[in-house]
Amino acid sequence: MKLTYRVEDGARLGALLWEFGPGWRMISSALLGGGIGVREWVLNAQVVAGYSRMDPVDHLVSLGPGGDGVGMLTAASVDRYVEASDGGVEACATVGLRVPTWAAAPEGTADPELAPMRVGTINIVAVLPVAMTDAALVNAVMTVTEAKSQALIEAGFPCTGTASDAVCVAVPAEGPAEVFGGPRSEWGARLARAVHTAVRRGAAAWRPRDFK
Repeated sequence: MKLTYRVEDGARLGALLWEFGPGWRMISSALLGGGIGVREWVLNAQVVAGYSRMDPVDHLVSLGPGGDGVGMLTAASVDRYVEASDGGVEACATVGLRVPTWAAAPEGTADPELAPMRVGTINIVAVLPVAMTDAALVNAVMTVTEAKSQALIEAGFPCTGTASDAVCVAVPAEGPAEVFGGPRSEWGARLARAVHTAVRRGAAAWRPRDFK
């Protein structure tokens, strides 16, 4: 992983880049490279809190190294990223909690602090050393989300996340494929613990100055 900075909209903004190269499959909810497929890099790019560009995919493409990759946006300070590992699973989280949100809210509930283009405020990248079936990858995303919400609640935040969190799980494209990714499976349990630790630490260290 590499941390770089750029100046944009009058602000110094960071970006985290993982360059995996060939031989990786990823599942992601990201604007760029979302879904399931072969990807070679992951970018977690910081933007200003009032981000309102209507071409976020093009923006991410311009910030990435080229080729097929995953690109996420966040208003959190990415240089305050938190990493954790468990049994060969690596997790990295950038945590911003300006607007903690429950997943199930009454119909019509508005989030007044989100800009027109909603940018992720808790972004999680997880890397496993084993291949997974498509179903296991979907299950892994569920596990990441459940571990994230558990960590936030334990840290004292009344929420399951924010309205615009993003996730990416990367696994080798070749090799015997795991068919389970839930929190009680061998690799899902390790994934859950790594994500829980990263998000819990990030939430504990979060301050409103993350947003400028």
